[in-house]
Amino acid sequence: MDLGIATRTALITGADSGIGWETARLLLEEGATVVISDQDQDALDKAAKKLDAPSGKLFAFAADITSVDALAQLHEQVQEAVGDIDILVQSAGITGAQGLFHEITDEGWTKTIEIDLIGPVRLVRQFLPSLRKGGWGRLVFLASEDAVQPYDDELPYCAAKAGILALAKGLSRSYASEGLLVNAVSPAFIHTPMTDAMMRKRADELGTTPAKAIESFLEEERPYMELGRRGEPEEVATVIAFLCSDRASFVNGSNYRVDAGSVATI
Repeated sequence: MDLGIATRTALITGADSGIGWETARLLLEEGATVVISDQDQDALDKAAKKLDAPSGKLFAFAADITSVDALAQLHEQVQEAVGDIDILVQSAGITGAQGLFHEITDEGWTKTIEIDLIGPVRLVRQFLPSLRKGGWGRLVFLASEDAVQPYDDELPYCAAKAGILALAKGLSRSYASEGLLVNAVSPAFIHTPMTDAMMRKRADELGTTPAKAIESFLEEERPYMELGRRGEPEEVATVIAFLCSDRASFVNGSNYRVDAGSVATI
């Protein structure tokens, strides 16, 4: 399917692996010019090499989305390399502080929300003028099933992702008349470095293998994931790519769940 974005320019954060990387791959396949960003330049350079894009179609700039100064520098680098962007995909984030509510400190709450909610706010603030310029724009946030189905052992993450949904909906009302469409995608238990780390930790705690940890996690913690497996990053990236496209010209303020049925409500 032609997504109609061959002349568009995208910035994707959290793109050195996982969902962000797969989104970059799909947008490049559609002919878009893509800038990938994450915190570590070496990891980004390796990610860019694996993407193997044509000359002049892919750029990689490291930045910490929680830092106003770093984001200003990223904006300057993007402007110099490709000019204004048309598409912004905010995929950067962490699992953050885990444990029951009474076990999590102020520091745990603050760090998680700083990265998973305030970081995206600062990122959008920095690039919003570019997205509003051309009369056509797409902004996609990575939220989570946790935003609408919170789990008691990762409440800071759940609260931050609920904030992302509210942010996306609010922005969708503010700028749609200018051609900027804003949506969110909410995955559940995707095969990424973040869930790999979660499963290694679970395996250590249970004294078992990562494979058995995944199996028990699905059975005990995610019983509504009817496919009985982790999702793959490409399965989420496909939905993101659609929302970045001309094909999604009447989609605004929506939250697309890519969760194998994990969220129990309709």
